Amino acid sequence: MVEKAFSIPVDGGTLSGVEMGEGLPVVFLHAGVCDHRMWREQMQLAAEMGWHAIAYDRRGYGEAKSEDVAFSHLDDLEAVLASFDIHAAIFVGCSMGGGLAIDFALRHPGRVIGLVLIGTSVTGAPWSATEEESAIEMAEEDAWERGDLDLLNKVQAHEWLDGPRSRSGRVTGAARELFLDMNAKALAKPTLTAEIERPGAWRRVEQITAPTMLIVGEEDFSAIIDRHEHLSETMPNSFAAVLEGVAHIPSIERPDLINRMLEEYLEAFEDEDDDAD
Repeated sequence: MVEKAFSIPVDGGTLSGVEMGEGLPVVFLHAGVCDHRMWREQMQLAAEMGWHAIAYDRRGYGEAKSEDVAFSHLDDLEAVLASFDIHAAIFVGCSMGGGLAIDFALRHPGRVIGLVLIGTSVTGAPWSATEEESAIEMAEEDAWERGDLDLLNKVQAHEWLDGPRSRSGRVTGAARELFLDMNAKALAKPTLTAEIERPGAWRRVEQITAPTMLIVGEEDFSAIIDRHEHLSETMPNSFAAVLEGVAHIPSIERPDLINRMLEEYLEAFEDEDDDAD
């Protein structure tokens, strides 16, 4: 399936992304250490199954361009949907992309067909770290304060790709090369200082009734695993899975696992359509 590039003007900037396939839309929202390329294999799967797969780079990532102006990622997401004349979609989000999907679902519950949330962030969620996890957070902060972006990228690869409690360099090959390239692009971009803060979602997630698949890697931060368990108990129409041996970015570390789960999720909607017919 051939992907087609697109560019969408927004206030003070331009969002860039790719689309492929035709049918009902599946919108992929990337993690805060990645860009739209983290979803290549999942987009291909969705398109081959007869869905319209869309992924874009948010401001501060990938090929997106932005002046340092006031903006909202929620408003930008709405601009993307409007450009494709999309009223409702399935949203697949990882980390900060998942947090954006949650916030969109709370703002527009009638526009969310379903959610797939991987190691998701949640605005307003608590955070704590084990001693081992705190050590890598301190290394990250030190690299940031020294302005050593190359070192910072390597530390964040350990933190998010390998997992904070795993051996540095656990994930190798094309997955690591892709992560380092995506994150290097984000780190090299000018800091955007005027993002509009979104309302906290942590105490409102029970309002989300769309069918939701929750996924977390067992090598992820313990706070994210705890968050996953809370969401699975709180969101009324959710089902959850913990993936063994993977960390925060399983779509590139183990695309076979994520593709298999995504395929089953999308097939459930196709089965519902068949039953309705």
